[in-house]
Amino acid sequence: MRDEIEIEGEARPAKGAGWKWVYDTLRNDILSLALPPGDLLDETSLAERFGLSRSPVREALIRLSNDALVVTLPNRSTIVAPIDVVSFPKYVEALDILQRMNTRLAAELRTPADLKAIGKRQKDFEAAVRKGNHLAMSEANKQFHMAIARAGRNSYLASFYDRLLDQGRRILHLHFEYLERTHDGYLLTDEHDQMIEAIRDQDVERADALAHAHTRQFRDNFINFMTENYSKGVTLTQNAL
Repeated sequence: MRDEIEIEGEARPAKGAGWKWVYDTLRNDILSLALPPGDLLDETSLAERFGLSRSPVREALIRLSNDALVVTLPNRSTIVAPIDVVSFPKYVEALDILQRMNTRLAAELRTPADLKAIGKRQKDFEAAVRKGNHLAMSEANKQFHMAIARAGRNSYLASFYDRLLDQGRRILHLHFEYLERTHDGYLLTDEHDQMIEAIRDQDVERADALAHAHTRQFRDNFINFMTENYSKGVTLTQNAL
């Protein structure tokens, strides 16, 4: 049986799969910033939007909460999770450590099959960049880095890295916007190619240095974006990466 059925020209979920439809739709809306941080997510309004009862909507919101994409307030209302700018230095510090470790391990342990998988993910990312689709870009970027993590053969590091990459996808969208608007830099494609080259050459130290520089570029451009657009009266510091 198909997972989806067509109703009035719109893909609708089969019976029992409603929560997944709501979850996927809201997740994409949140990650792409179509639903901005702080937006109220009212169960009744969402049930009307999707033509479902409140139960699958509630299940979707619970799962989004587990992903740290929504927050339930003391009054039991639910909002899109704020982007925690204050904690950003700590976030990027953790990201830097994992990015460097996974890339180092990949350079040491990669197989020909790993190189093929990483190269395929890079082509997917380049295709998304050409189309200018930020949601596709952030997903392809995540899959590129996760292909590197899988090549490192450490499931614990890869699992934590996967969660951090997901948590940073909304920030990455702002990063893309900054690069496109200012033309200050390149949309990560050149850095990705250099990382692939270091992994292919099994140059562990160069892979480490490139992963570190990759994180710094992401950090610096996000701080510049926030300083220019949103952080009047708020001081954002560039921690010593």
